[in-house]
Amino acid sequence: MAFISDALQRVKPSPTIAVTTKAAELKAAGQDVIGLGSGEPDFDTPDNIKQAGIDAINRGYTKYTAVDGIPELKQAICNKLKRENGLDYKPNQVTVGTGGKQVLYNALIATLNPGDEVLIPAPYWVSYPDMALLGGGEPVVIETGIESGFKLTAEALERAITPKTKWLIFNSPSNPSGAAYSRDELKAITDVLLRHEHVWILTDDMYEHLVYDGFAFTTPAQVEPGLYDRTLTMNGVSKAYSMTGWRIGYGAGPVELIAAMRKIQSQSTSNPCSVSQWAAVEALEGPQDFIAERAEVFKQRRDLVVSMLNQASGIDCPTPEGAFYVYPSCEGCIGKTTPGGKTLETDEDFVTALLEDEGVAVVHGAAFGLSPFFRISYATSTEALEEACQRIQRFCASLR
Repeated sequence: MAFISDALQRVKPSPTIAVTTKAAELKAAGQDVIGLGSGEPDFDTPDNIKQAGIDAINRGYTKYTAVDGIPELKQAICNKLKRENGLDYKPNQVTVGTGGKQVLYNALIATLNPGDEVLIPAPYWVSYPDMALLGGGEPVVIETGIESGFKLTAEALERAITPKTKWLIFNSPSNPSGAAYSRDELKAITDVLLRHEHVWILTDDMYEHLVYDGFAFTTPAQVEPGLYDRTLTMNGVSKAYSMTGWRIGYGAGPVELIAAMRKIQSQSTSNPCSVSQWAAVEALEGPQDFIAERAEVFKQRRDLVVSMLNQASGIDCPTPEGAFYVYPSCEGCIGKTTPGGKTLETDEDFVTALLEDEGVAVVHGAAFGLSPFFRISYATSTEALEEACQRIQRFCASLR
């Protein structure tokens, strides 16, 4: 339509939300569908956090707050970053947004000029390139591969940096691959960034607490203090605390950047939900022991899914270090034909046929910038995962 902005014409709707919506529609129509598209823990928000939200309502904490977060939450975030990441921030270096997505969006909108390049390793979370486009920048995708564990190498990063590079978006553990960078792997990346002083680093640490097999999480500003003044460290309460619907994310970085992001937020949403902010204070300051218990359940699910998918004909599924996703290759199925006579030419063909033939909803790899793969979220019950993987095995066995 002619009155829609040129910037918006460059942007796609979120494909992960589209898959979840389609699965819900098919379910509502009476079809037996197992949805593995949504990146949302199936655990409930812990009771103490829910009670903090209820208490906030009862105390009348239901009014506008400071644009980018109440002082109590900013202080809790500073405490968390010091306690868990060894990073020193003051409250004026912290911003609170309506989920991590708003923090990322504010940062890019506040800093990008036409022609600025944003480096994005693929596979990537679906919103990164479109946010860069909305900000007037140019997403520059750096493809990784299954052979490198879907991890960006120092050499590939060095090749991608140009005088126009403004940001590197760095996500570990990764959505969609679950890949997480060891301290040594991260040090190789930060060594490159030290040499290019015009490049800023936007870290997405949302899956920090969902790591397995004794993996030790680190974040770029922690590994290389020399990058502290040009790093925005983003995190939130959505995944580790099962608070997706509460919509609280946060970022910590240089005062000038945080002030610019606050200005954007003041003219868009204003403050995040007041009740959710008080619940997030309790999440960060309250008991943390349940996080490791839930991570152990996710690990068991990961192991089940990886094992069963690798028994499916034409599927190759690496074992990820973190998050609650696997990103298997379906290359062995491409070019084959379904019992209904449909030839699978792309990973999108694969996931569409899987949904139609077996009622399993997953997201195609092209949505994340790397084909031929697909993403499965194992943030659902073990029973559902077993049944889904059996259906995938059956579907793959039916291809000719």
